[in-house]
Amino acid sequence: MATALAELSARAAVAAMVGGEVSAEQYATALLERCAAGRSLNAFITLEPERVLAAARECDRHRQAGRPPGLLHGLPVPVKDSVNTRDYPTTSGTPALRSFRPREDAPIVQALTAAGAIVLGKTNLHELSFGWTSNNRAFGPVRNPYGAGRIAGGSSGGSAAAVAARMAPLAVAEDTEGSIRVPAALCGIAGFRPTTGRYPSGGVMPISGLFDQVGPVARTVADLALFDEVASGAPGAPAPAALAGLRLAVGREFWFSGLDAEVSRVAMQALSRLESAGVRLVEAEVPDLASLMELTTGPIQSRDFRPAVAAYLELHHADIGVEELLAGASADVRRVLADFASAGGAHYASESDYRAARDVHLPRLRETFREYFVGTRAAAVVFPAVRVPAPPIGEGRGVDIGAERVPFRAAIARNIGPGSTAGLPGLVLPAGLTREGLPVALEFDAPAGQDRALLGLGLSLEAVLGLLPPPPGC
Repeated sequence: MATALAELSARAAVAAMVGGEVSAEQYATALLERCAAGRSLNAFITLEPERVLAAARECDRHRQAGRPPGLLHGLPVPVKDSVNTRDYPTTSGTPALRSFRPREDAPIVQALTAAGAIVLGKTNLHELSFGWTSNNRAFGPVRNPYGAGRIAGGSSGGSAAAVAARMAPLAVAEDTEGSIRVPAALCGIAGFRPTTGRYPSGGVMPISGLFDQVGPVARTVADLALFDEVASGAPGAPAPAALAGLRLAVGREFWFSGLDAEVSRVAMQALSRLESAGVRLVEAEVPDLASLMELTTGPIQSRDFRPAVAAYLELHHADIGVEELLAGASADVRRVLADFASAGGAHYASESDYRAARDVHLPRLRETFREYFVGTRAAAVVFPAVRVPAPPIGEGRGVDIGAERVPFRAAIARNIGPGSTAGLPGLVLPAGLTREGLPVALEFDAPAGQDRALLGLGLSLEAVLGLLPPPPGC
């Protein structure tokens, strides 16, 4: 029974608890058993089973008293450990915040718990959310459920690994430049980064307010839509989209060049399945995309990071300053921040470059995408989310793609960068497995503000692409 409960989607689990088929305590117990069985994945930094069970029993009393259940009644939801929680430490994966307990939950956590959800612990992540591996030196690396020697992706690696390993059907993640979509892709689950600003991102360790956005990872699009309903207040589930004649844009020069051979094979087979279902692929490049990305993303993050972190620490009474926080970070993160986000660093943006990025190039990038969608009449642009399957843990500097050694950032983040920089809603769906059994994913980015339409499209795309089999041992 515990295995069957752990396989339930969030919607199905809530329906079973509301209908009295299973108690919240029974369901929480089943998920906690999965958490214990998958402990070697290191998905959690903090997990307190008795606290979870006490909250589940309170949900059961709520139902037995005849009070109306929320949309997430009794649902245990793991929360990325950069998102503030009153009842658990919020470490952001860094040593100096091991004991930091915010005074209140982040707004996104408040919304979820008000709908009846239970916080299922705090998930491991790339330290300070500043990377794509979740090879955390302070708390240990998150391991991929499809291959324990592989990265789970980052920065929300723990949330994705927990969902893939059936520890929960739905989890809170956060995305500045791929931190929802990369781990969802590498762990073989669905991930949704909404239009920037759709959900409240306060109470979250920041990188840049222009790009930071909380969002969900789940095993089904229907569960992503359930999260969206709670987080955005948009009532009801989106309607599935008709695929016959639906247009998806494809920019092969930017998004499809230099792919791992297995990623290319799986992605092209997935696109063929979509075409067989009636989707029309429209070949069109986004003008000057590579140049606009070079001028925009890095300079803004470079200059925004320190003042944003300083403001977060002060606002939430962390009793530590930004310089002390960064001085206590792990050596690998200190090196990256010294180069990228510290005055005098080789890649630290000048004030003039920063202002041009924020005030000129970013608006131009957003307008370029607006014109692209108008010109192509496409519901979304589709591409492989990540250029490679999950690399082995420890390969943080470069990745081999064929005979070429590619910088790690370019291999992992090139494709997902434009959507988050432009503030577009992005949906990641599993497309299949490599011959080694590692997940490959497609991403679908829609025009800004078209979140519900993208989720409706996702319901139909998922029906064609299918779900992956559970990881070994699940």
